[in-house]
Amino acid sequence: MAALLTPHAQKKAIWGWALYDWANSAFATTVMAGFFPVFFKQYWSHSTDVNLSTAQLGYGNAAAGLVMALLAPVIGAAADTASARKRGLVGFAYLGALATAALYLVGQGQWAWAIFCYALGVIGFSGANVFYDALLPSVAPPARIDTVSSLGYALGYLGGGLLFLLNVIMTLSPRTFGLADAAAAVRLSFIAVALWWGVFTVFTIRWVPEPRPAAGIGLLPAVAAGVRELGATFRRVRRLKPIWLFLLAYWCYIDGVDTIIRMAVDYGLSLGFSSQDLIAALLVVQFVGFPAALVFGRLGRRWGPRPAIFLAIAIYMGVTVWAAMMTNRGEFYVMAVIIGLVQGGIQALSRSYYARLIPAEHPAEFFGFYNMLGKFASIVGPALMGTVGLLVRRALMPAAPDAEQLARIGQIASRTSILSLLVLFALGAVLLWRVKDPAAIRGEDQTPGR
Repeated sequence: MAALLTPHAQKKAIWGWALYDWANSAFATTVMAGFFPVFFKQYWSHSTDVNLSTAQLGYGNAAAGLVMALLAPVIGAAADTASARKRGLVGFAYLGALATAALYLVGQGQWAWAIFCYALGVIGFSGANVFYDALLPSVAPPARIDTVSSLGYALGYLGGGLLFLLNVIMTLSPRTFGLADAAAAVRLSFIAVALWWGVFTVFTIRWVPEPRPAAGIGLLPAVAAGVRELGATFRRVRRLKPIWLFLLAYWCYIDGVDTIIRMAVDYGLSLGFSSQDLIAALLVVQFVGFPAALVFGRLGRRWGPRPAIFLAIAIYMGVTVWAAMMTNRGEFYVMAVIIGLVQGGIQALSRSYYARLIPAEHPAEFFGFYNMLGKFASIVGPALMGTVGLLVRRALMPAAPDAEQLARIGQIASRTSILSLLVLFALGAVLLWRVKDPAAIRGEDQTPGR
């Protein structure tokens, strides 16, 4: 599809596609990684035990991940059949934006409603990404697929970081904006994210063309067909060994990445760091991540994406061990810089590497499986952290603990829970090592890859 566009139309399509990352990263940054974990612990789950609230947040993330894991391959196959990638993106994006706006209405102590609205927001965010990822091969020429994928993540870091910065300023000086307190500023930030997400999605709607199949059917019949095709799609994926191995590898290592994104602030709060320091560290990740994602795109072109992914996994393993031992906020800031250097790169190059592996005629179907495994991964990681923390806490808890013992046991449980992510990174690296290079695969004519 990309080759059929005029140079001007292709340039607009690339920017329209990449600007959706600018749009939806406001949710990933301000809500998922930033304010929701803090506000959940301090406002919606007020006076709840710190490890219990971590488990509640982890299980909420896991529930949303389970829903998307079940939906992703169905909607991906339906989108290919009905030529509905843009419509699917728009529908899920605005579901996520409305759910985010609804968080404004959730009152103090109403943790269950907060989890419900948040989970809907995550479903909207994740569902739209199935279609967004599937549009990548249609807008990016094969030679530029690494750099275009990285451009999306880079714009996401910049756009998400700019809105997050404004939202942080609002919480630090609420009266400047006519707000009563920081809580009112955080609640208003959810409205700001919804508007940002909705408005900038318009560029994607207007500039990105919808790839047209030879013959299309309606969306609802396509969903039914997608359900029927699940088994066949799974068998196709299973027969293409390089794709299957990569998906298993991705399932493992991206689980660790996503869990760190979603649970880092909660982890820092469990260690006793201030919410202001943690939010500032997230801002560091955003603004370091903008140029770093572009650099990783170039690194992917020079080295190939797989070696660059291995580098990122190794760095994440080192960061995980360091996180379990850190004692002060200065270490948290340094860690934020390191994560910012690799976070966007591992995501962007994983997407572009997978786009090289899959058959050209069914991108949404195969990206449905890609996102399905990513969402199943987001079930395992947060639930693993929450469960390990609770088990360690229970094992160490004396019969009648005092306040000092409770604090010490809580920190040990939190540090042990973060170490559990090492298993996921290690398994991902071992499985990725067994995936053949796409050029070698094409040479053996094992897949109709691009």
